[in-house]
Amino acid sequence: MSQDLLRLDLLVPALMYCALLWWVGRGLSWTAKLATAVVTLVLIVVVVMAERGWR
Repeated sequence: MSQDLLRLDLLVPALMYCALLWWVGRGLSWTAKLATAVVTLVLIVVVVMAERGWR
């Protein structure tokens, strides 16, 4: 397995995001939870790609 997949600087924020989404989304419908998760994950991917130089 690649070292990049085991880096804590990527794993910890992802786990924190999941916990925060669960806590905030308790009152949301499943479609709203799914939409929030998708939008946030797309933003995370864009930020990571920008930091790495769009490679």
